[in-house]
Amino acid sequence: MSLLNRSTPRVDAELNLIPMIDVMSVLVTFLLIYTADVEVLQNTKGIEIPNSTAQTQANQSVVVTITKDHLFVQGEMVTSLADVTATDTPLIEPLKRVLERPMLFGDGGAAGVAKREVTVIADKSLPFDLVRKVMATCTATTYGKISLAVLQK
Repeated sequence: MSLLNRSTPRVDAELNLIPMIDVMSVLVTFLLIYTADVEVLQNTKGIEIPNSTAQTQANQSVVVTITKDHLFVQGEMVTSLADVTATDTPLIEPLKRVLERPMLFGDGGAAGVAKREVTVIADKSLPFDLVRKVMATCTATTYGKISLAVLQK
């Protein structure tokens, strides 16, 4: 008897998709729950952010980034740190001009000065006088709240 002349008909295999759909729905639910609580900061490449034990999360606001070479607002380069350290003025004029423009986050008009927020992201190796000068410039404009971005321990 040859293998080609079988007496039993061949049955095609069936794929049951219900367990796979169940697993995929659990994965999607898991990812939706645990990615909603994460705050995404702008690109901080080249910046080593200090650590903190504070539990409060920062609100969405205008972001001022201080790298080792430049000063950025919302990803737009404002000035170089060499120009900032070369002047003895207490405020940074290019930063002040950019912060006085209408921004996407933190705008509350003249009545909402206390509600306007700015978040400063600075490398932890920078001198504090430079960070203080940036914060003083932010306060001299219409921003009432200043947050310093840190990594939570």
